[in-house]
Amino acid sequence: AGRLTRGRVHGILQWKSLPDIIKDAALKAALSISSTRKDATRILGLSERNFKKAIKKYDSINFFVNENNG
Repeated sequence: AGRLTRGRVHGILQWKSLPDIIKDAALKAALSISSTRKDATRILGLSERNFKKAIKKYDSINFFVNENNG
């Protein structure tokens, strides 16, 4: 599906209008289904800068590290 839409998910509300809990879930979902961070930014329609801010804000990388360690 990502190839057909050039990596963008259509029909999802813009990032700015989503509540924090949905942003957190969307970020984690994008990271888990993409093979690179760049793919995840495309899926979410975010710039690199905003993507990095979101990862830091929602502590997404540590979520995956902690999940794999136990």
